[in-house]
Amino acid sequence: MKKVLIISYYWPPAGGPGVQRWLKFVKYLPDFGIQPVVYIPENPTYPIVDADLVKDISEKAIIIRKKIIEPYGLSSLFSKNKTKKISSGIISTHRKQTVLEKVLLWIRGNLFIPDARVFWVKPSISFLEKYIREEGIDTIITSGPPHSLHLIGLGLKKKLDVNWIADFRDPWTTIGYHKALKLSGYASKKHKQFESEVLNTADTILVTSKTTKTEFEVLTNQPVVVITNGYDEEVISKQILDAKFSIAHIGSFLSERNPRILWKCLKEIIKENRSFANDFQLKLIGAVSPEVLETIQEFLLNEYVLNLGYVSHKEALEEQRKSQVLLLIEINSEETKSIIPGKLFEYMVSERPIIALGPEGSDFAEIIQKTNTGVFIKYDEIEKLKASILNYYQQFLEGKLQSHAVGLQEYSRRKLTEKLSELITNNT
Repeated sequence: MKKVLIISYYWPPAGGPGVQRWLKFVKYLPDFGIQPVVYIPENPTYPIVDADLVKDISEKAIIIRKKIIEPYGLSSLFSKNKTKKISSGIISTHRKQTVLEKVLLWIRGNLFIPDARVFWVKPSISFLEKYIREEGIDTIITSGPPHSLHLIGLGLKKKLDVNWIADFRDPWTTIGYHKALKLSGYASKKHKQFESEVLNTADTILVTSKTTKTEFEVLTNQPVVVITNGYDEEVISKQILDAKFSIAHIGSFLSERNPRILWKCLKEIIKENRSFANDFQLKLIGAVSPEVLETIQEFLLNEYVLNLGYVSHKEALEEQRKSQVLLLIEINSEETKSIIPGKLFEYMVSERPIIALGPEGSDFAEIIQKTNTGVFIKYDEIEKLKASILNYYQQFLEGKLQSHAVGLQEYSRRKLTEKLSELITNNT
């Protein structure tokens, strides 16, 4: 069986979307004659933990670990809560930041380039160079962010004759939060330099969306291949639907995603429609930024909120299937058109209709329309949003509210892994 080395920071018991992509690829790669060897940190700092995901690690995977030095341990002495939020991507840009937040962000952006896991790069290159030679491995895959892992791939590529696939779950210098890191001119230039070197040295660039593919093809002549995230064939027992007309957001609800158009729309419908006001519930499942909660309060929606906080992945899937409507929100900016939230694919197989908000030209809008799994609404389409909510509410009253999806099979994790296995085989 052909061995492939996969270098990843996020791995169970880490929770959140970052862990799912390679956990599932590793699960199915052995079915296609590929032995996954996963290299992960021995003592990572995970902002979110989900112990249930450990059960999903393939018994056929070989796991190797090496200690990592991370500055989050030191900075958490000053403020554990703020450090945890920054490390998980919850960066506030709408409210005034405290002096401590500004200092932590400046340190994160300017002293640790490309990110706070940079101290793992050199020890990993030394360790893995020996391991690769001894095990006869000819293909390595690095997954970022954190993009410092691509520097491990870069170092190994320079030392060894290996095929290197650099997997970008998110873009690098154009990702939304990059601007919030208060980068100096030097730091910004260094990021672009690293990005260019990785994109032009890796044998294949793997991305999750067509927009990122187009963006990277301007920066490199190396092949750029799209393999989206997807859904797994999870065994979830039949759930009883919420008695309320529940609109649920599942996953991290960052301050930049705060959809004032939605809160305004819901406030208007509640004011105009007594029946809706009696039936409506807003379910929040996952980490929610203070700014989002403050805005919900501003629009007098507090009494309708059920905030369950972070739950395990299994519980999140159950809540999806209980909810009447699922809410998908992406930041309204040019930089986020390429982002296809991982939860979209789980939403799609939940049989619950999706209301999605995002910028015009979003890659995920095409997927929703193609699979007939919901409606996509731009941030200036408040009347369309209002009509969509009321349409779903009417179907709820009639007992007919359900998604009628088509063509989902191409997004199954097994099908996507088959595509990955072909890419690995054809490039070695």
